[in-house]
Amino acid sequence: MQGEILQEEPKEKTAEKKDAFAKYTAKDSVFSTLFQDKKYLIQLYRALHPEDMETTEDALMDITIRNVLTNGIYNDLAFRVGDKVMFLVEHQSSWTMNIIIRVLMYLVQIYHDYFEEQDADLYGSKKVHVPEPELYMIFTGERASRPETISLSKEFFGGKECAIEVKVKVLYGDKGNDIISQYVAFTKVYNEQVKQYGRSREAVTETIRICKDRDVLRKFLAGREKEVISIMMALFDEEKIMRTHIASERREAAKEAVRGGVENMLKLGKMSAEEIAGCFPELSVEDIREIEKGLLQTI
Repeated sequence: MQGEILQEEPKEKTAEKKDAFAKYTAKDSVFSTLFQDKKYLIQLYRALHPEDMETTEDALMDITIRNVLTNGIYNDLAFRVGDKVMFLVEHQSSWTMNIIIRVLMYLVQIYHDYFEEQDADLYGSKKVHVPEPELYMIFTGERASRPETISLSKEFFGGKECAIEVKVKVLYGDKGNDIISQYVAFTKVYNEQVKQYGRSREAVTETIRICKDRDVLRKFLAGREKEVISIMMALFDEEKIMRTHIASERREAAKEAVRGGVENMLKLGKMSAEEIAGCFPELSVEDIREIEKGLLQTI
């Protein structure tokens, strides 16, 4: 019997190890880290505008919306080239037309921030300067017969003219070996490795090895390998923290919902904290004692 137990333990540890490295946002993390570096951001810009060889890294300004709150607005990447052009770049692995609505929301927020930064008088008679927007989605799934451009009027209003229009150019990473094509190739390699190894450390390290061998984001991966491994797995801890935080908030809400009944039972003094907790499965004995402690302080 001892032999049987010993044989099962490694399977459990293997499962725990896979769970420990499980991550649903690994590709997002690499995308963000890659283009926060102006060496790669200028490559992205030149992939979008190959005719412009004069713009330098110094002309690029990262204006990505970042919000640590889960209910706050945030986007994948936004940057300006001086005050001329505003770029919004989103990436998707699953096809959704809702990206058009999200991009519109991001654009409004970014313009709002820009006008505040410029101290622009939107209520004055003088016309304010507005950087020209360019909107993109990098799609890392299978292209099939998908279009090069998607628009608000076509997808949501049957092609009718409406008061507002939004056009998003879709990039599939199928043109040469530019930084966009390399990022898309990286995501496909990662997907293959996840299928083989699950969401594990091995899937991450194999992705990096294969991509370096194939000259896919090689300089980025070779120069920052430990960091890349970390960012592809570290957000699991943040996800766990957020789940814990949400569970804690729900427990606090449940505690408030039944506080009156618990306090009445405590005042009667006929039941112990353990017995009262048995009547309220959403609360622990510690929760009951905490309510009891607060009740005593008010007497």
